[in-house]
This record gives sequence, C-alpha cells and structure tokens, in this order.
Amino acid sequence: MNYRIKFIDPRIDFAFKKIFGSEDAKDILISFLESLLQLEGDRRIQTLTLLDPFLAPRIREMKYSILDVKCTDHRGISYIVEMQVQKVEAFLKQIQYKTAKVYVNQLPAGEDYTILNKVIGITITDFVLFKNFNHYISHHENRETITGHSYLSDILHCFIELPKFTKSLEELDAVIDKWIYFVKYAGSLDRIPDIMHTEPFFRAFERARVANMNAEELEMYENACMAIVNARGAVVNARQEGKKEGKTEILTRILQHRFGTIPEWVHEKMIQAEPSALDEWTLRILGATTLDGVFEDRI
Repeated sequence: MNYRIKFIDPRIDFAFKKIFGSEDAKDILISFLESLLQLEGDRRIQTLTLLDPFLAPRIREMKYSILDVKCTDHRGISYIVEMQVQKVEAFLKQIQYKTAKVYVNQLPAGEDYTILNKVIGITITDFVLFKNFNHYISHHENRETITGHSYLSDILHCFIELPKFTKSLEELDAVIDKWIYFVKYAGSLDRIPDIMHTEPFFRAFERARVANMNAEELEMYENACMAIVNARGAVVNARQEGKKEGKTEILTRILQHRFGTIPEWVHEKMIQAEPSALDEWTLRILGATTLDGVFEDRI
C-alpha cells in the first residue's frame, strides 16, 4: 500500500538528535556508528551511553555538538563520539578544538593519564569541505611522516560530505550508504523506500515521521529550520555587502587619485548605491573630467 508520509529532515540538528539521540533508539545509533567506523568483531559496540540524550524541553538552545556518546567495545576499550552537523565560523579549527577539549576534559586534576579514552569526532556536512578528493567519507588521524604508522591515535576525525554522495536507491549495498541516503534525502521523501523496510532503518523513518511529533517538538523543529534559513540568508547578505564594500573602496581610491579630496555628498551617494551603479561610475571615470560628470544622472 502506497501512501504519502512527511518526514523531518535529519540534516537539521534538532531532527538528527531526535532520530539518533534517544535512549529508546540506541540500536539506530549503534548501526550508524558501527557501519561508519567499520567496527567489526571484538571492535563492535557492546555498550553505548548517551551523554547528552534527546530531551525536547532541554534543547531549545542547541549547542554546536548535537550528540555526545560514550561507547565501549567488546575488548573493554572505551571511546567518545561527538557528532556535529552545522557549519560555523573557522569550521575545521572549531572541530579540532572541541574534539581536543573533550579529550582533555576526561581527566580530572591529579588523575592518571591511563584513564583517557579515545575520542572520535564525526562531522556531517551539507556542503563540500575537502575539494581535492571525491570520496564522501574520509577518516583523519595523526601518522608518522616516514613510516606512515599511527602512534598518536587517541583523537580521530571522520567526515561525511553529503553533496559528494550521489548513489541512487538501487546502488545502496553497504549499511552506511543506506544511512547516508537516509540523512540526505529523508526530508524530501513521501514514503519509506522498499530497500529500507528492514530494521533499524524502518524504525528510523518512523521516528522521523512528522505525524509522530508532539506540538512542542514540531514547533522546535520548525524554529530550527527557520534558524538555518535565516543563517544562510545572512551569509548571502554578508557576501553581497562584502562585494559592495570592495567596489566602494576601489571606486573611492580611483576618485581620490583622479580628483583629490572626495566631498561628503559623493560618499553618501556611494553608500546608498546598488553594486551595479558602483560599476557604472567606475567605468565613467575613464571619460569624465569632473566629479559631476561621473555621478550625473543619465537617461
């Protein structure tokens, strides 16, 4: 039976945390982490503790790291996974800083360094981050430059770049590819794909159903969506303003070189002008003999 369903978009921090960060859905997160980090055999996750679980009333102010997880594998080795989605200023620097901070904060003053657990930072980007390669999953660690061996292996980074993932439903063989497809496309689907009518994917879709959200969760999700729209709009405006400032600065320098001191009315005219007008006035300088000749209105 085919019927249309509306799902929340896992690329939104609120939605991702609701789907993957709840105590009653640990199997969903374990499947995602084991497939992404290629955990097999005794490296598979035995226990998982959500250090910051999904609690709707407490996440009105979403922090940069949307999900903190402590995992223990079958060998008894523990590690902490910190997941992030949204782009922020100095993106890579902040990711490295926060992951290192998680590592350092494990150790209370005066404690033994042997208690430190491995920290893995997982970052999902809705934009291309590394432009010099095409693979959509990349793992980053410190290695000795001559031998290529990894001796400093307690802090690792894993990135998923969604724009680089272009596989169709028919091409989804690996578990991690199904999860990436879910994260990238669930918000635009109107039914659960047949290939994902198995656990834990089916339950992830069920958790993503808008119809299963209460009024408070729906309001918070809509606010999170609007915040992203506003943030992207601010970036576009900033870029446009930056272009205008650059054009204004160039025009001012040329005017000063050609005509000397620039009167206040010229500065005011440039501040109020559109970028296209700044381009036109810059071209006019080539043939104008006076400031009035540059800025005169023409029909």
